[in-house]
Amino acid sequence: MAFLKTASVSLCAWTAFAAPHGGHGGHGYPTGYSPTVNVRNGTIAGVHSSIHNQDYFLGVPFAQPPVGGNRFRVPQSLDTKFNGTYDASRYSAACIGYGSDDWPYPSLSEDCLYLNVIRPSGYEKEKLPVAFWIHGGGLTEGSGIDQRYNLTNIVQRGVDIGKPIIGVSINYRLSMWGFVTGQEAIDSGNANLGFRDQRLALHWVQENIEAFGGDCSKVTIWGESAGALSVGVGHLTAFGGRDDELFRGAIMQSGNPINYNTFNYSTYDFVNASTQLGCGDAADKLDCLRAISTDTLSSWINSTAGEYFQWQPIIDGDYIQGKGSVQLANGDFVHVPIIDGANSDEGTAFGIVPMNTTEQFLTTLQTAPHPVVLTSEQATKVLEAYPANITYGAVPTNQPLSYVPGPEQGAASRRSDAYYGDVTMIASRRKTCETWSANGLDTFCYRFNTIPHGIPAAVGATHFQEVAFVFDNKLGLGYGYPNVSVNPFEGEPQSYFDLADTMSAAWVSFVHDLNPGSFWPKYDAGALGRNWVFDANVTGLGYAEDDDWRKEGMDLINAWNEDVYDR
Repeated sequence: MAFLKTASVSLCAWTAFAAPHGGHGGHGYPTGYSPTVNVRNGTIAGVHSSIHNQDYFLGVPFAQPPVGGNRFRVPQSLDTKFNGTYDASRYSAACIGYGSDDWPYPSLSEDCLYLNVIRPSGYEKEKLPVAFWIHGGGLTEGSGIDQRYNLTNIVQRGVDIGKPIIGVSINYRLSMWGFVTGQEAIDSGNANLGFRDQRLALHWVQENIEAFGGDCSKVTIWGESAGALSVGVGHLTAFGGRDDELFRGAIMQSGNPINYNTFNYSTYDFVNASTQLGCGDAADKLDCLRAISTDTLSSWINSTAGEYFQWQPIIDGDYIQGKGSVQLANGDFVHVPIIDGANSDEGTAFGIVPMNTTEQFLTTLQTAPHPVVLTSEQATKVLEAYPANITYGAVPTNQPLSYVPGPEQGAASRRSDAYYGDVTMIASRRKTCETWSANGLDTFCYRFNTIPHGIPAAVGATHFQEVAFVFDNKLGLGYGYPNVSVNPFEGEPQSYFDLADTMSAAWVSFVHDLNPGSFWPKYDAGALGRNWVFDANVTGLGYAEDDDWRKEGMDLINAWNEDVYDR
């Protein structure tokens, strides 16, 4: 009995029922109370937190385990009932990944397609909007169990401002497990598996979230970095921009539908990897790879030899049907309101260091594979658009124009970081905002311009640093490893805590109302688009700005994307 429907018809009309519960506030539950819900596959028992007055349903399966014959295969719907009541009182294992995001969580498994539902207690008889979180990590690491993404505080923020929401976080397959490339994967319909995992989880939400008190017609997809890329490429433009009515809004933090990457990892890596793994002569290489033990395959992926290969999304003509830039130009995307933003100094995370001289920068632009190789003429235009004293962010809030970076970054890193920040994150953010607004959609764009505790001034408001503020994570949960004192708020002034309140409330308001608040102007591509700048160092915690900074450089990047980028 297959419970999951994958056609482009909303499943939101089906209604499940929660177990009887108390009134608003959720107080007065007996000791040891365990909240239960009845979903299509049976009964799920979660855990109630009297401290937070929330119900947690952790480690809930949304697909069959992707092991054995299901490895390197499109995720399969759950097709059986639970054997008794399903215990959802603890997190599942994370998907196998490779990087520091996974170090604090040693429980990694190929059996990892689980999600978490966090709800405020006492609203079970209502239908609350849903925030569907997709974690980042370069599609190679990270998980929904990462405590930096703990949903407790932002769910509580919704209660505090009178706009309660339900939070959902997910795991999805990573690296080669989730993004195996090659013609064989394309021909068999098994490309872009990590995105397909996310998609199946969204279908699960459509079928089951009402059992938890959620409203399946009010789902907002939300991610950061590779999670924002997933929102843009994996869902807003998936299947040629087909609207399956899985969500009504989208939030992208440092990631977009336009990806300045080639998406051309289709043949070479898969064939050579298969050969190294002993499957080079197999008639069905994917089947051969399915027979390799988990430990053997994972060790190879993480080896010096395995790390050479790239496992990323590919244009397969099905899930990803073409360039994001072309689809946006043609209007082939899901037309829903968005929040889209980036951080002032994204490039300090993506620029090549040390960048010592202008000559080195010029050579790098024409030879380095990240993110794309330019012609001599194009590289010269980049030098002109990104002079040596270019501001680190949109405005020189962190360093004066006379500042010269030290030897660790290199004297020419100022211009290099600005370019790489624009080409990886910021130019595509601007183009996305312009496109959405030009299509008459509510569009809210931002720049994050605050340096958290522990981040050097030379690094600035770099990639990822807005996350703690958005999640209202004032205690720095999950930030204690591998460094022991990285709480982003430690020792900072009250304005940092206030900014966390402001940002988390804006995100909640968008999930609840599709509007982050009256302070934030809509982006108007017909005039001159305006961003909201989140800055804890100014009165009012932010301000509106015209989105025309570094215009010459970003115009170059966005004009080139159909020729040399985003193939």
